[in-house]
Amino acid sequence: MQWLARAQDVTGCGGVSAYYDLRHGRWAEAYPETTGYIIPTFFDYAAYSGREEYRERALKMADWETQIQLPEGAIQAGTLGAPLVVPTIFNTGQVLFGWARAYRETQHPSYADSMRRAADWLVSVQDEDGAWRKHPSPFARPGINAYNTRAAFALIAAAQALGVERYAEAASRNVAWAMSTALPNGWLPDNCLEEPDKPLTHTIAYSIRGILEVSAAMKNTEGLAAAVRMARGVAAAQRSDGSIPGRLDRQWQPQVRWSCMTGNAQMALVWMRLAEVTAEKIFRENATKAIGFCVRQIDLDSPNDGVRGGMKGSYPFDGPYMRHRYPNWATKFLADALLLVQTF
Repeated sequence: MQWLARAQDVTGCGGVSAYYDLRHGRWAEAYPETTGYIIPTFFDYAAYSGREEYRERALKMADWETQIQLPEGAIQAGTLGAPLVVPTIFNTGQVLFGWARAYRETQHPSYADSMRRAADWLVSVQDEDGAWRKHPSPFARPGINAYNTRAAFALIAAAQALGVERYAEAASRNVAWAMSTALPNGWLPDNCLEEPDKPLTHTIAYSIRGILEVSAAMKNTEGLAAAVRMARGVAAAQRSDGSIPGRLDRQWQPQVRWSCMTGNAQMALVWMRLAEVTAEKIFRENATKAIGFCVRQIDLDSPNDGVRGGMKGSYPFDGPYMRHRYPNWATKFLADALLLVQTF
């Protein structure tokens, strides 16, 4: 949490730096997408620790997101200084998480307004079959993305915060579309930033969490079963040290030796939530092993503020995902997992 606080401080704007680049010794610009879903983490930690400063930091992030919201209600792709400023489905969904939590915490109308504008935009650009084909990120692989179920999950958060049923209906349509494309073993095509035939565990975890949470909220047993199939597929690839290979093919077989650290932390969260929802104890074991692997990679003694307490992009560190960088989203998801495991 201290690392994430430093990542916020270095930007000077309220948003959180996307990553620390060890090779170049510098922090990146603020990243609207991930700042959005870091907001709930700061509120959770404030409640857990009793440290009010983290609540104040969360509100500062939410205010910044409102300031940079695009006229149509969307959030831009990329970092604050991106060369191309365009509205993007996934990023807009991730910031919804922050506004929804800030509104629940404060009941301030500005957060409700930003949340409503963003959710309305997401619904307005959704195709009839539930997919989002328009407004992908220009900085990722072009085309449709199954991991947008994570944006559907955000619409559930907005629906619950504002009491707007059509947001939840839109979320259900997206999850139904994603499930319709799945192989019998649960594996989803079009589910990666770069290589859909062997997707990152990072985007696999995004899609599973979206399907899981939307289905849980809507009491959709078919969706929950789909999330379980996917989670079991990833679990079969988990190594004895708790790590997961960074890319898995359509048979859930490892395609690389390195591990995506973000994917490890996210899958720990997915497995913990499934343990809660389904009472399958094996998922607790998978989660505990993944968390243990992540924690062992954290340097708590480094004199470098960009390293101390942060999570690497890949293991080994020279792996291709966020090579030699410490992305804020990896640290955020590990913090979430460490907070959630307290309730085990």
